[in-house]
Amino acid sequence: MPTYVIGNFLIYCIVNAFTPGPGNILALNTVTNYGWKKGKPLFLGIFTGYYVVQILCAVFVYGVSMFLPNLMSVLKYVGAAYILWLTIHIAIGKPHAESAEKSASFLKGFMLQFVNVKIYMFGITALTGYIVDFNSSFAVLLFFELVIATIGTIATGTWIGMGVLIQKYYLKHYRIINVILALTLIECIYSMLR
Repeated sequence: MPTYVIGNFLIYCIVNAFTPGPGNILALNTVTNYGWKKGKPLFLGIFTGYYVVQILCAVFVYGVSMFLPNLMSVLKYVGAAYILWLTIHIAIGKPHAESAEKSASFLKGFMLQFVNVKIYMFGITALTGYIVDFNSSFAVLLFFELVIATIGTIATGTWIGMGVLIQKYYLKHYRIINVILALTLIECIYSMLR
């Protein structure tokens, strides 16, 4: 696998994982409203759910590549369209305050990941856009999905750890941050389709 592919895969993962999404926003709101100690069960649920969903994505992509290999090239373009959609929404997006959850349970964090479309698209797009053309064995797909889940967990942990500081900085400079992230994703689309 060429180095530029791994590099673009990692850039795509980092940008996608660190942008605001349901898990990051919920974690941020929980830590700012309840603190680390009371929020810990919810955070562990988010992290666990992230890994389970990414394993499911690896199984899905492996199954499609084994039984419907022609569909993989189509999924690459669907993934590129998703990244373009994400790019546009990041570039024009504005921060919005989410209401804090009334409880911070493991189950709430875990179940959130099963309805979090962002991480399904994230996992499937990363594999079909960067990995499958070079290796579609289940072990390799699972490895890269675990990398995705780890980066996602680090990103959510960063949102938790920075708490109010990230929120204030992002609210103050969101336009510049969003445009830089969007331009970075355009490079990811280009490398995926060339």
